[in-house]
Amino acid sequence: MFNIVKKEINWAGKNLSIETGKIARQADGAVILRWGDTVIISTAVASKKSNPDTDFFPLTVNYQEKFYAAGKIPGGYFKREARPTESETLISRLIDRPIRPLFPDQFRNETQILTTVLSYDKECDPDVLAVIASSAALSISGLPFQGPVAASKVGLIDDKFVLNPSKEIVKNSNLELVVAGTKEAVLMVESEASGLTEAQMLDAVKFGHENFLPVINLIEELAKEASKPKWEIENKDFSDLKSKISSEVRDHLVKAFSEKDKKQRSSMIGEANEKVEKLFEGDETYTKVQIKDQLKSLEKDIVRTKILKEKSRIDGRKLDEVRDILCEVGIIPRAHGSSLFTRGETQAIVATTLGTSDDEQRFESLEGMQKSRFMLHYNFPPFSVGEVGRVGGTGRREIGHGKLAWRAINAALPKHEDFPYTIRIVSDITESNGSSSMATVCGSSMALMHAGVPIEKPIAGIAMGLIKEGDEFSVLSDILGDEDHLGDMDFKVAGSADGITSLQMDIKINGITFEIMEKALEQAKKGRLDILNEMAKAIKESNKELSQYTPRMEKIQVDKKDIATVIGKGGANIREIVEVSGAKVDINDSGEVTVSAADQETRDKAIQMINSLVEKPEVGKIYSGKVVKIMDFGAFVNFLGKQDGLVHISQLASKRVEKVSDVVKEGDEVKVKVIGFDRGKVKLSIKEALDS
Repeated sequence: MFNIVKKEINWAGKNLSIETGKIARQADGAVILRWGDTVIISTAVASKKSNPDTDFFPLTVNYQEKFYAAGKIPGGYFKREARPTESETLISRLIDRPIRPLFPDQFRNETQILTTVLSYDKECDPDVLAVIASSAALSISGLPFQGPVAASKVGLIDDKFVLNPSKEIVKNSNLELVVAGTKEAVLMVESEASGLTEAQMLDAVKFGHENFLPVINLIEELAKEASKPKWEIENKDFSDLKSKISSEVRDHLVKAFSEKDKKQRSSMIGEANEKVEKLFEGDETYTKVQIKDQLKSLEKDIVRTKILKEKSRIDGRKLDEVRDILCEVGIIPRAHGSSLFTRGETQAIVATTLGTSDDEQRFESLEGMQKSRFMLHYNFPPFSVGEVGRVGGTGRREIGHGKLAWRAINAALPKHEDFPYTIRIVSDITESNGSSSMATVCGSSMALMHAGVPIEKPIAGIAMGLIKEGDEFSVLSDILGDEDHLGDMDFKVAGSADGITSLQMDIKINGITFEIMEKALEQAKKGRLDILNEMAKAIKESNKELSQYTPRMEKIQVDKKDIATVIGKGGANIREIVEVSGAKVDINDSGEVTVSAADQETRDKAIQMINSLVEKPEVGKIYSGKVVKIMDFGAFVNFLGKQDGLVHISQLASKRVEKVSDVVKEGDEVKVKVIGFDRGKVKLSIKEALDS
């Protein structure tokens, strides 16, 4: 019934197997990958017909984690997996980025990759396995995929590289780097580091590449036995069409791509588009998509040739030159920290907000319920590129760019015990013409320093580009949007003056050499230092004082036995403290109470209420209290918050009292003195308090 093909190797000390032929047989390609007890299914399916009106490759990648994979039932009301989590979105992008460049330009069939975690052992991380499984499914599908690719994760422990470290090991690692590529070259790098040198990062990429080569061999062996017939892709010759377009608008486009102003350049390119449309009006020889493709190809040739041959860029800069930069801080009065970072025609308003542990991000994953004290949210409104667009939920691109900036900044943040605030950064892109994610990194660093967050060192980021034809190449610093679209590489490097904290690389061709990568890293360091110098003109180091609007924190320690008292039944006491005082109150399992409020008076009030709850009554001490109950034999008085004591009728006044209600009534505020204890009950006296 089943025609099963299975291949396996020992990889990083564990058995890695890839199997096909048993499950999901109606997909074009389907595999089950297992490493340890982590099991992943990946399927690849493409539409059998190409849409002639599609001017891009419609590839969709969806990675998903089933909670049953870790023996869990999802939280929430509906108890089922719903919209993708941030982690699932980021891994979907991780799969997409090394795979997309390996499809031919003329392939426009709608293609979908679905990769699902079926089992998770909490040791074998599924992210790189998802890339491998997706590559394997494509490699046996018959689709025109020019792979296979593989991926690996690299850690750095005690100055030694570790292959595919578990999440527990990564916590103590100075590096978490994912690298993906083919046998010949690297296609994608994603990393977070604690200030490593360029040489260390390059060695880590080489280490990861060398160690995933056996996996590529494994996929190739599987494909030899299980691959379906290759799809035939028709290669049409459009040289005549391109020549006709060139004769009409080439000179106009050359002039357009010499215009430094983005809006003016876009307007001139739009004029060229209109000329081409009129040229082929009524001509049904070619489709609109084919005409548009050849016009784009001409634009690409003009820009790339100018850079390679003349070493001249669109805006006239040198290859290693960074655009003009202007930095400001304190532009938002009530934000705890804020900055405005402008680099050429890219601009970001960045705000930092400091909060308490109540403000931490809580999220559910296969690892269980987790918390994060640092959030970085990136927003890219359509007006930033002069367009009208839909404003709705956060897109994949915004999540990805935000996480890239998060990685760059995270390594520089102080430890929680040194700075116990929850930190949220929001970057709103107000203009964009290349590398808004790196503008976010720079703006975030300045906003943190302005907020008084004691970061180790300022962090800056720069985006590098590449133009490559044969063996000839040019590396570009601080790329423009057009240079990104028409180039071969998007290489983002962030870090301090001393080392790299984050690196992300995406290649749009079939890979690059380590020589090019080394050149890009060297050039990026020069650009990063230039940007840091400009940032220092606005702010050099973290402010010593927090903003007047930042909630200050004070800590007091209570006995562990009193934790329940502070919290109260169902949280009643702590809610009352918050409502009455206006402060935020948090208590942990060790009895440490954190009181947060912007002003001292509010904090003092909350601390007083907490102390009154946990303070133990002392014999001979006088307290203020309230009569809460009248009995024939005396009155019960509430003091020290929720502490009650009995004032016997004989202790109400110096004279004989016939009836308790003759002296006090419920609700009266009175002074009482502790005169003793009777089997744990507190004995009080109004008479002695008056005589004292």
